[in-house]
Amino acid sequence: MSSGCVDAFTEAIKSAGIATLDGVFSADAVVDATVPNWRFSIRGEAAIKAEFARWYADPARFEELRRTPLPDGELVEYLLAWEEDGVPHASHQAHRLEIANGLITRDTVWCGGRWPASLLAEMEAAAQAAV
Repeated sequence: MSSGCVDAFTEAIKSAGIATLDGVFSADAVVDATVPNWRFSIRGEAAIKAEFARWYADPARFEELRRTPLPDGELVEYLLAWEEDGVPHASHQAHRLEIANGLITRDTVWCGGRWPASLLAEMEAAAQAAV
């Protein structure tokens, strides 16, 4: 079963449209983010949109996308690819979204980091060597 707020959220990630996203996060939503070497929280729709607008500042595409319904929301896992200042980048993330009344009330997110083309090539070489 698809959730409209999650559909809108993933579309805004792809289109770099988080800043203008309305009707997705509750006014008092919370993000609990784990990123490389750090963990932090964001509270409130405006603060969440401002932070995510920085994360998803460039149009992108999902190279992998898996959405799993949960009793109180949805788990969204993806590999996102985009070009930033002419350099290909990618990021691997998982968002455990809690939804109430059609709005995201909590997003527990794990992010593997932002990988530029040089690091992507290094990871690909390591993967090929392991085969």
